[in-house]
Amino acid sequence: MTSPSLTIDTPAGPVRATAGHRDADAVVFELGRAMRGSVHVTGTTHPRHWDQFTAVRACLGPVNAFKTTAPDKDLPRLANGRTGYHGSLILYRDSLERPEASVNPLSSAADHPPSEKTAAVLTAVLRGCAEHIAQRVDLPAVLEASRQRDIPGLLRFLTWSAAYHQAEAVRLEREARAALPARKAGEAAWRTAAQWLALSPHPVVLLMLADCPDSLTRKIRGLQWWAPYCVDAAAEERERARRAQAEADSLRAQQRRRPRGRRPS
Repeated sequence: MTSPSLTIDTPAGPVRATAGHRDADAVVFELGRAMRGSVHVTGTTHPRHWDQFTAVRACLGPVNAFKTTAPDKDLPRLANGRTGYHGSLILYRDSLERPEASVNPLSSAADHPPSEKTAAVLTAVLRGCAEHIAQRVDLPAVLEASRQRDIPGLLRFLTWSAAYHQAEAVRLEREARAALPARKAGEAAWRTAAQWLALSPHPVVLLMLADCPDSLTRKIRGLQWWAPYCVDAAAEERERARRAQAEADSLRAQQRRRPRGRRPS
């Protein structure tokens, strides 16, 4: 059984973190020695796979950082300081199963970034608490609790995201189709202006043909790359829509597979 307490070495000195009993979807660590306050640890999704609940998120303060913010007086701080800090860290494994950590912005209660030393202390404490939970025997229960908590919100976001990216793809494809006749019209106008210039040189016509802002030459050059760009961008948007829809489908399947608890008698 993993000990409920750990000592984390930091640039400000050792920090003692003691885990309380798991409460619903979170474990709260009380901090001592070089830091005071608490760290709130929950399960979460992999940063690159929002349908996979395989990561651990550690937050400064006794809150879920994605929902609420702790009062300033409750934010963790260095033992010899009065400034509280908020932020979070996600611990996950990469494609080769190596542990990686992603730190979300750390800042003071007044939204000022911490010093380099303080940031190193906060990051070390967050990572230490996250690694502790990742090694606990009840990690599957922590991750399952996060799944039950987050799936409804994720489904709303992914459904919106799939529709948004699909609409963007349609818009970009429309732009690509419109660029071709616009380019042909611009090229025809350029040839006409070139004929005018040959017959009767004029500064205005010369500006229309010159490589300068708002000229026909610049407009045609822009339209030459605009259509291929829109085609490529539309393909990327369709891929984003496909991925969001696939992740939403995966989450719905997880909801259906999840065993339902008994109703209270």
